Amino acid sequence: MKKTKGINTICTHVGEVKDEQFKGAVSPIYMSSSYAFEDVDVKRYPRYYNTPNQEALGKKIAALEHAEAGMLFGSGMAAISHCLMAFLKAGDHIVFQQTLYGGTYNFAVTQLEKYGISYSFTNGWKVEDFEKEINSNTKVIYIETPSNPLLTVTNIEAVANLAKANGIVSMIDNTFASPVNQNPVDFGIDIVLHSATKYMGGHSDICAGAVACSEKHMKQIWESSICFGGSLSDQTVWLLERSLKTMGLRVRAQNQNALQMASFLNKHTEIDAVYYPGLAAHPEHDLAKKQMNGFGGMLSFELKEGLDASLFLSSLKLIKPSMSLAGVESTMLLPVKTSHSLMSPEDRAKQGIKDGLIRFSVGIEETEDLIYDIEQALEVVTAKTALV
Repeated sequence: MKKTKGINTICTHVGEVKDEQFKGAVSPIYMSSSYAFEDVDVKRYPRYYNTPNQEALGKKIAALEHAEAGMLFGSGMAAISHCLMAFLKAGDHIVFQQTLYGGTYNFAVTQLEKYGISYSFTNGWKVEDFEKEINSNTKVIYIETPSNPLLTVTNIEAVANLAKANGIVSMIDNTFASPVNQNPVDFGIDIVLHSATKYMGGHSDICAGAVACSEKHMKQIWESSICFGGSLSDQTVWLLERSLKTMGLRVRAQNQNALQMASFLNKHTEIDAVYYPGLAAHPEHDLAKKQMNGFGGMLSFELKEGLDASLFLSSLKLIKPSMSLAGVESTMLLPVKTSHSLMSPEDRAKQGIKDGLIRFSVGIEETEDLIYDIEQALEVVTAKTALV
């Protein structure tokens, strides 16, 4: 007998709110901000993350990440900041992976010292790089794999084992992979974080964050988070549940498209470099095969030296030059102007993020149409470059 549900079954059925009155096929929305407090099993309040819709969707998030508990937040950064502050206090130290989402990096360098929390960044993303940074007061190790925007791949199990051996809580930003492609809990990670705005939402129309972990860790996160007040509205919770029902289908289609687009770009004479773990030439390709079920819908690339990346983006007709990622529509952006704009040029250089780096979120369109759009944009750029 099959003991576990498949990804699409979990996406569709787990964590529903049953419509007991009218037997509707989808969850009803409970918009109330005020609930009874006497003669009830649970005292519900939106800021307590336990309205009917919040509570039910948390179960779906947990099931998707093979965790005991899940909770929703108002944004990805709300999930990240709430979890960090739940496990860090004055005098503590945290080790961050070198290659990180710009918002996480900015939170570290602008906020932690205000609370007497010290931090360090690794010089790379190998387990040895993390081990070198551990101090006697290190309480958290934080990783992101595949990373934003260079798609570096970190050995999840090795980092989780290192953290456990030193009594440290391990956290991972699993946004780029999504639960479809990677389940860090299976490799020993304590806390899994998501910008649910991205693949979980998938339609570029909501902003949300999610966390999945053990009941023990969730209790500590909850006790801290009810003070910070980063809960998600039930309207958005309902929209996120709607979106999650198709996540497995969407992400697998994006995996397939991204591999095709990475292969196309990797062979193109006007492209200098392509960063995608699904390519055999990627330095961590073999590791990615071991810990990922699919290589994801994200990649980045650099145009041939001398070609104007901004002009290339403005010349696209189908692919949208747009912030954020993971929608069903393909988008591109320049990290230097968007996701990593808050970092100094020196810090971007340390991470290997060049000014002309283009991040490509591959959607579900026909790849022939995406290739045609890239080709025509490159023709515009090369023609104008030749005139200079």
